[in-house]
Amino acid sequence: MTAAAPGQGFQIRTATVADIDALLATWQAAGLECKPHGRDRRDRLEQQLRAAPRSFLLASDGDLVVGAVLATHDGRKGWINRLAVIPAYRRRGVAQQLVRSAEIELERQGLEIICALVEEGNAPSCGVFESLGYAADVPVHYYRKRAHPDA
Repeated sequence: MTAAAPGQGFQIRTATVADIDALLATWQAAGLECKPHGRDRRDRLEQQLRAAPRSFLLASDGDLVVGAVLATHDGRKGWINRLAVIPAYRRRGVAQQLVRSAEIELERQGLEIICALVEEGNAPSCGVFESLGYAADVPVHYYRKRAHPDA
């Protein structure tokens, strides 16, 4: 998938193994928690990219990766995760285009429900999803169990 965002100076494309360093740098620059010695280890990201090559989408301006999103599913629902845009490219439509591209990919895989979890207090992400027609749903308690602190 390579699509130019009209008039925006960036393109949306699928990530490759060669993009892992840029992906990690984008997450870090955007302020997302990154665990390069755990769940975000290079070998794990390579494995994920090989297993689902169309799941990682990047926004790039020439050689510079300016945003990223992960589009996955559990067989019933599509999930938009790890939406990130570097500060210099915010408020230019990058996040909206990444989400739309993730939706297209998930719909192509037959998903009719697409969800996103946004951490409390993340008003910019809430705004992006609300502007794209997402509605906040019932409050849930999010539980997790980690094998180790970097998981």
